[in-house]
Amino acid sequence: MIGLEEKIKAYLEEIITEPEYFIVDIVISGNDKLKIVVLLDGDNGISIDYCASVSRQLAHRMEEDEVLEKAYVLEVSSPGLDHPLANLRQYLKNIGRKVKVDTTDGKSIRGELLEAKDDFILVNQEIKEKGKKKIKLEETKVSFENIDKTKVLVSFK
Repeated sequence: MIGLEEKIKAYLEEIITEPEYFIVDIVISGNDKLKIVVLLDGDNGISIDYCASVSRQLAHRMEEDEVLEKAYVLEVSSPGLDHPLANLRQYLKNIGRKVKVDTTDGKSIRGELLEAKDDFILVNQEIKEKGKKKIKLEETKVSFENIDKTKVLVSFK
């Protein structure tokens, strides 16, 4: 399905002309009936109406070019909080929010995302000291190559 994913990405690059919106992921699954999930985001979020518009345009282009001969389900949406951050733009828009970073060496870092650069992120890590209730904060730099996944944590203030 590599060819299909590339074709969908090319269509999306033509459809999404506004620079504030970007593709996060394209997931294709299923055998008898394909499920195509397109995840989009924006520097300031993305609306349901925009996702619906992209979905209609993409479906029209795929049908017009007869990309698939069999039935498929197309879903275009934003990634949501359960989907890990996938690119620098997502990290940048989540600066100031609490995150959980799982590293490739099996460690977990929780804290406020302070900064995101091309090759690393900076987190104000919350460190619980043994026998103490107070949480110590320590700025921790994590290179992207050492990040397994990062999720934004829900916080109710």
